[in-house]
Amino acid sequence: MVIKPFTFSRIPKIHFGAGSIEMLDSLLGGFGATALIVTGSRSLESSGKFDVVEQALRKRLDAVHYFTVSGEPSPDLIDEAVANFKNSGIDAVCAIGGGSVLDAGKAISAMLPGGDSVFDYLEGVGTGKQHDGRKVPFIAVPTTAGTGSEATKNAVLSTVGADGYKKSLRHDNFIPDIALIDPELMLSCPLHVTSSTGMDALTQLMEAYVSTNASPVTDAAAFSGLEYAVDNLIPACTTGAENVGVRAGMAYAALQSGICLANAGLGTVHGLASALGGLFDIPHGVVCGTVMGAAVRVTIERLRSEKETGLTGLRKYADIGMLMADGDVPDMDGACDLLIMKLAEWTEMLRIPRLGDYGVTGSDIDSIIEKTDNKNNPVDLDREDIRRILVARI
Repeated sequence: MVIKPFTFSRIPKIHFGAGSIEMLDSLLGGFGATALIVTGSRSLESSGKFDVVEQALRKRLDAVHYFTVSGEPSPDLIDEAVANFKNSGIDAVCAIGGGSVLDAGKAISAMLPGGDSVFDYLEGVGTGKQHDGRKVPFIAVPTTAGTGSEATKNAVLSTVGADGYKKSLRHDNFIPDIALIDPELMLSCPLHVTSSTGMDALTQLMEAYVSTNASPVTDAAAFSGLEYAVDNLIPACTTGAENVGVRAGMAYAALQSGICLANAGLGTVHGLASALGGLFDIPHGVVCGTVMGAAVRVTIERLRSEKETGLTGLRKYADIGMLMADGDVPDMDGACDLLIMKLAEWTEMLRIPRLGDYGVTGSDIDSIIEKTDNKNNPVDLDREDIRRILVARI
C-alpha cells in the first residue's frame, strides 16, 4: 500500500486523568507569577472545583485575573479582553470551559503580544494580515467533551447576522502549550450540552477518518477516538452521566478529534456549521449533531454512485458501522446502512434540536448553500445534495 505524503502538527503536552485539575497551579506557576483565567459563565462553578482551584492559584501566584465568556466568542470580545489585560503583565492564559471558552482563551493569548484587532487576522474576512505566531503561553482545560480545541491550532470566532461569519484565527504556534483534561470537571455538564458536544466530537472523528487529507497517523488516532465515542456517547447522556470512566472515554474521544481535525481536516458537516453559525445563533455542537446523520447518508449515497472511486470512502464508513454492530458482522454495504440507521437513531434518542428550532426556514436554504464548503469530504456534494441535508433537518 502506497502512503501519500503528509504532515503532522505538534500536539500539546497532555495531562489526562481524574483529579488532574489539582496540577493547574503548579503548571501555571511554571510560566510566571501573573495569570489570566478565562472561564464560562457556569461550568467551573458547577463542577464544584472553583474554590479549590482559586485558593491554590492565589497561594501560588502573585496575581490572578479573570475574564468571563458567555456564548460563542466574537472578535469584539477578544479585542475587549486584550485591551483590558494588555498592560497587566500576563505571563500565561488559562481557559477553563467548553469549546467557545477555549477558543476565546486561545485567541486572547495570541493577541496579547500585539496591538491590532483580531479581525485583521481572521481567515476569509479579515484584512489579510498574517499573524507572526507570537503568543502568551496558553493552557487549555476543557469542561465539555466536544470541539477538541485543547489540541487544535485555530480559534473560531463569529458574528451572527445576514453578513455574519464563523471564521478561524490560525497558526501552528496557537496549539495550546498544555492540555489539562480532567473528566471530573465534566460530571456536572448538563445533558443537552453533553449530547450536542458529544455528537460534535463524533462528527469530527468521522469526518477526519474519511477525509481526503487523512493519513495513516490520523486514521489510527481517529479510529481510536471512534471506539471510545461509540462506547460512551449514549451512556454519558443517560445512565453513565455520573460515571467518571464514561466521562473519561468521551474526553479522550474529544481530544483525539481535535488532534485529527488539526491534521486531516473536516468535511461538509463543518462546512455547513460554518455557514449556519454565521447566519443564525445556533450552538456549534447542535449544528453538527443535527445535520451529521443526514450528511453521512447523502455522502454514502453519492459514494455508491461513484463506483470505483467511491470505494475508499465506503470502506471507511463501513469501518465505523462495524463498531456499532451488536451481533453478526455485516458486509461493507450492510455496515454503511447500519451506520446511517444508528446515526438517525442517536439523533432522535439524544433529542438533538432541528435547525427550525433556531429560526432556519426553507427560504434560508439558498443563502446557506452559498456559504457552505465541502472542505475535505470524501466526495464533493453539489447544491442539491446540500439542499437535501438541510431540508431533512429543518
